[in-house]
Amino acid sequence: MKTLRIAGIGLTAATALVLTACSGTDQASSGNGSSSAPAPMSSSSAPMSSSASGDGMTTNADVFGPACAKLPQGNAPGSLDSMGPQPVASAASTNPLLTKLVAAVKATNLVDTLNSQPAITVFAPADSAFQALGDAKFGELAKNPSQLAPILQYHVLGKRYDAKGLAAASDVTSLNTAGGPLKVEGTGDNMTVNGAKVLCGNIPTKNATVFVIDKVLTPGTNKN
Repeated sequence: MKTLRIAGIGLTAATALVLTACSGTDQASSGNGSSSAPAPMSSSSAPMSSSASGDGMTTNADVFGPACAKLPQGNAPGSLDSMGPQPVASAASTNPLLTKLVAAVKATNLVDTLNSQPAITVFAPADSAFQALGDAKFGELAKNPSQLAPILQYHVLGKRYDAKGLAAASDVTSLNTAGGPLKVEGTGDNMTVNGAKVLCGNIPTKNATVFVIDKVLTPGTNKN
């Protein structure tokens, strides 16, 4: 099996991070829903979990958070119905909330592995989160893949969780194990990850559950 080493972190191709616009094969089942009603939900109540088996899979009915209303409707690219059948990297490339994140991962030249993961969780910083870093910092990171890749790895868990599962776990470990644990607190619209607010959570894709967050997570900053 091919080994990928970035910034001193060795990862097999089965555990490396990619959030790019690329297609790939996958072994996981789709979390896509088929409701004809508008999919995004912005209720402040905790979402109902569809994953009674604890596999972390969700449906459109489980999606929550204020930013979900910004997603396209119906079968348009970036909508829940469109993203659900796609592996997560391909789905992210169409999500209008994640254009900066997709650009960041392209800069690392990590192209295919995320789509091939069987079951993962992705904390995806919204465009506003990268904008808060400033254009200069973003440009610096984009030119230094060895610095950027471990940051991106810190946003991915090697296990698939829904919001209920994350709340129960509380502390979770990312692919960047050197970055320290991630602290999950609260539920529903009040859920945070290392203090970053979940803007749209429980987004189903073919092989991942995605949580759009309002900050870029920095490895080593969780003191809990």
